[in-house]
Amino acid sequence: MNELKILVVDDESRMRKLVKDFLTRAGYQVLEAQDGEEAVDTFYSTKGINLLVLDVMMPKMDGWEVVKEIRKVSKVPIIMLTAKDQERDELLGFELGVDEYISKPFSPKILVARVEAILRRTVQTEGEQIEAGGIVMDVGGHHVSIDGKSINLSYKEFELLQYFMSNQGRALTRESILNQVWNYDYFGDARTIDTHVKKLRNKLGEKGSYIHTIWGMGYKFEVEEN
Repeated sequence: MNELKILVVDDESRMRKLVKDFLTRAGYQVLEAQDGEEAVDTFYSTKGINLLVLDVMMPKMDGWEVVKEIRKVSKVPIIMLTAKDQERDELLGFELGVDEYISKPFSPKILVARVEAILRRTVQTEGEQIEAGGIVMDVGGHHVSIDGKSINLSYKEFELLQYFMSNQGRALTRESILNQVWNYDYFGDARTIDTHVKKLRNKLGEKGSYIHTIWGMGYKFEVEEN
């Protein structure tokens, strides 16, 4: 997997070295940036960056600003690192399009596992297509269209829709959604899922009604027959 590029952004050189060492051992090509401005410059000047590991608190341009800038042009997966542990910060990250959220201090091995899980899903799905009720997902191309019209989804919204559509007609618990979509034991609460489902429904428009709420349990994706 050494052809896969990861951009590590943190103003602490010790933290960058720690993350880089573990990711390099795992077979990734690692680029570094010490602040937000350098991160954006590196992202625009380097082709084929597959994932960002991004700190929040940085000089010149913080992590939130970097996410906003990159999300204007790319859906590249972003893992946010932060010393903060407040729910509102986590929800803000998800609203902006962050895919994973890890609070410092953290285990580098866990970070590598999350990186591998995200890249495994984004790299190994080329050519796969899922269709239901006018929604077409090109999994490898990370593209969704509704009745032939493209829509823009964040990485996590895309993953959530893929899981729903791959399990049509099945009642999915919030726990199973967290395990399959977030791919780790999430220590927050169900509002993370509910926030993403609400945004996904809005982006699907009329097709958002395919996602049914099962009160006290979770959700079910089911195409309604006319």
